[in-house]
Amino acid sequence: MNNLAKPNNNWDAALYEDKHAFVWQYGEDLLQLLNPKPGEQILDLGCGTGQLTEKIALAGAEVIGIDYAPTMIEKARQNYPHLRFDVGDARNFQLEQPLDAVFSNATLHWVKEADAAIASVHQALKSGGRFVAEFGGKGNVQAIAQALYTTLKTLNIPAPVMNPWYFPSIGEYATLLEQQGFDVVYAILFNRPTPLVDKETGLANWLEMFASAFFIGMSSQQQIQVIRMIEEYLRPTFYQDGTWTADYRRIRIVAIKL
Repeated sequence: MNNLAKPNNNWDAALYEDKHAFVWQYGEDLLQLLNPKPGEQILDLGCGTGQLTEKIALAGAEVIGIDYAPTMIEKARQNYPHLRFDVGDARNFQLEQPLDAVFSNATLHWVKEADAAIASVHQALKSGGRFVAEFGGKGNVQAIAQALYTTLKTLNIPAPVMNPWYFPSIGEYATLLEQQGFDVVYAILFNRPTPLVDKETGLANWLEMFASAFFIGMSSQQQIQVIRMIEEYLRPTFYQDGTWTADYRRIRIVAIKL
């Protein structure tokens, strides 16, 4: 999961690449909406370890990747030393010159200050520039989140004060974009059940990677107990033929700066 403004910024970039490659692999489809052209200047916002940044560059565009996690940027630079990667925050990044497009895959559900992120994207674009993004939408991982909260309540473990995720509806996010000077020309919310790698341990790996905010302050034994209870809670519905599936719902947006 690409990351900007994640509460715990200590991402394991190697684990991300090894066990969660589906994050950027699903994002390849989003590149068709972006349709990068030779010579365009494009920002990959929340670039993770750089795979999609490289694909944008292969189309002939001049691309910069930014991510809030230094570990991700370090790995991206190792992967693609010919490209530019910088540490940056979706809520307040600044670039030297306006861009033709801002692209963002699987990042903005980590940025609860959506207004600030949209303002940063708007100021980064040329007039007529496009913002193409996909991230978790309303109802994303709803079953997993419910299992998490139910388990914590059962064990009398306090839940985090603030849910780390932001999963808006189309109406909510499109309104925020319009209020800041965007014309929303495409918006869709869709179910995308996502098989998790490592089959039997797929859900545990997902929880450790993407729900780490819920485990802050727990002992190792408590974490194991919580994860096992969540697995038992979800197994009848989300574990089929030896593989776990996450109940993803994604929002996809194309907006033009007026």
